[in-house]
Amino acid sequence: MNRLRRALRSKFVIFLVMLVAFLYVNNGPLFSKPRYGDPLLLAHRGLAQTFTMEGIAGDTCTAERIYEPEHPYLENTIPSMEAAFEAGADVVEFDVRPTEDGQFAVFHDWTLDCRTDLSGLPSDYTMAELKAADIGYGYTADQGQTYPFRSKGIGLMPSLEEVLASFPGKSFLIHMKSNDPEEGKLLASYLGKLPEGRLAKLSVYGGDEPVASPL
Repeated sequence: MNRLRRALRSKFVIFLVMLVAFLYVNNGPLFSKPRYGDPLLLAHRGLAQTFTMEGIAGDTCTAERIYEPEHPYLENTIPSMEAAFEAGADVVEFDVRPTEDGQFAVFHDWTLDCRTDLSGLPSDYTMAELKAADIGYGYTADQGQTYPFRSKGIGLMPSLEEVLASFPGKSFLIHMKSNDPEEGKLLASYLGKLPEGRLAKLSVYGGDEPVASPL
């Protein structure tokens, strides 16, 4: 019996050593290719206000839980993207939502209620109407006692066309916020008119169906 226990113990030790060796080799640099150059820096929505992630859900209004502002920029705006590039970003990610008049507004949320002084969907409004909205209206760092960006975000919601025209040589990651194939067709139609050199600096992600739309 003792001999059997010793044999089992020996096999277990050998197995454990082999497992550790496998994990080390599999996760170590032995079979990985060396990386050269600087890492790629991606700015999410440009230079944005930060907020607590505690208890966050898909429908959480993040504008209502920002930290005390440390800079004057609002996400998905041309000034915030310019600041991100000046800070060293290689690529800026931004979100697009279709408008009533067939354009794309650069805006993150599904509805306008959280951040702006409008309600409903971006697709309920023309691009001109969205430009008149105050996109800083709903931001607060103290549970609604003060609103540091209220009235400062009027005119700051850009169109996709404005963003690309403002940064002709820059790289962007465009996020489609739905899984609507028609949205993909609309974006593909717009992007398909751009020069090949401009397209080379653009990437698109989002729902499978809209992303699958061909240029």
